[in-house]
Amino acid sequence: MTLAPERPTTINSRLRVDSDTRRPQRPELKKSGRPNPAAHLTPEQIEEIGRELDVIRAEVMDSRGASDAAYIRKVIKTQRYLEMGSRAALLFSGVKYKGIRPMWWLGTAGLSVAKILENMEIGHNVMHGQWDWMRDPKIHSTAWEWDHASPSEQWKHSHNQIHHTFTNVLGRDNDLGYGILRVDEDQKWTLFYLFQPVWHVANALMFEYSIAAYDLELGGYLVKRKRMSEEDKAEFRKNAKATVAKIQAQMTKDYVGHPALAAATFTGSARHTLTANIVANLVRNVWSNTVIICGHFPSGIETFEKTSIEGETRGEWYLRQMLGSGNIHGSKAMHVMTGNLSHQIEHHLFPDMPSNRYAEIAPKIRDLMERHDLKYVTGSLPKQVGSVYKKVVELSLPPKREGTTRRATILRAAKKALAGKGGAGRRY
Repeated sequence: MTLAPERPTTINSRLRVDSDTRRPQRPELKKSGRPNPAAHLTPEQIEEIGRELDVIRAEVMDSRGASDAAYIRKVIKTQRYLEMGSRAALLFSGVKYKGIRPMWWLGTAGLSVAKILENMEIGHNVMHGQWDWMRDPKIHSTAWEWDHASPSEQWKHSHNQIHHTFTNVLGRDNDLGYGILRVDEDQKWTLFYLFQPVWHVANALMFEYSIAAYDLELGGYLVKRKRMSEEDKAEFRKNAKATVAKIQAQMTKDYVGHPALAAATFTGSARHTLTANIVANLVRNVWSNTVIICGHFPSGIETFEKTSIEGETRGEWYLRQMLGSGNIHGSKAMHVMTGNLSHQIEHHLFPDMPSNRYAEIAPKIRDLMERHDLKYVTGSLPKQVGSVYKKVVELSLPPKREGTTRRATILRAAKKALAGKGGAGRRY
């Protein structure tokens, strides 16, 4: 195969690196009335931050070598042996020993970890182009297809090209609540969000299918299809066909193929292999959802208006990535299991940097932010998850307003919805 050249950083080409036109100083307050965390910085200071970050990036990217290549190959080898061993154990998952099925527990646990490793530390990062510099056709962003319901090409478009370009920009970054959650005070409340604690749990359980629908932009299509051109409709149908084919392939592999292999052992293991695959996929879904929501939704992470990114410079893009992301601190094993997305700030600054190098630069990024009075959001996994769930519950209710109550606001929205006047609100 012909490999594409190593891709540059995900920083969008629309950014201005230098300009004679200086943007006005940022307002001290955001639309919601919250303080603007970057209001104290001058344009010159922001561009100096950008230059310092460019130096940090260059030092790492110029030093990539054999140890980095050995790391990703070791992770891939470990994941594949773990998956093969787990699936072999599940061939005998129906066999009981002293009242339990040890091969079911062993195989299910191993398969859960293998699926997490494949999606998080391997698939996500390979598709970001973090390992393209190796020129290995088997570990390349243009060739990798992951163990997931969403086709890799669609995921790369929605994640790499849209989310990483418009990180936390209200109305531009669909990752900000995935179209079903209100996770910031600046997001307009609608009746739909009243039930978002339920949507959130359901989304976590079926996360790979939610991501597939999200990458397909299914919600937007259902709302806008009557106004779409025939060309756009044809493009959607093509993508939908690819998504359905990928889901069919995944379900056939996990819920037909491997149970059928287990049936051939005549140990009554087919049904137990099926349940093991269901559980492993649920574990992977909940874990990946947990890691991802901790990257952009916890308290202290900022959002941005669409107007704030007009004419955005490289330094300003960097600033938005730092303020719009948050980390999780923990053990080295935890970092690997999160795909090093526990270093979300570093990942959003340098999405194509090898993930094993984020821990190395994290102290430098934290020091830079603290020197400029910028909050480096981080916390333990329980703290960050708790912060997100608290926010999901609190923001399911309408904001407090003078002269009315939340209950009255909810009742008015419900009456409008029942009357067909749009009280439920559109989310796309």
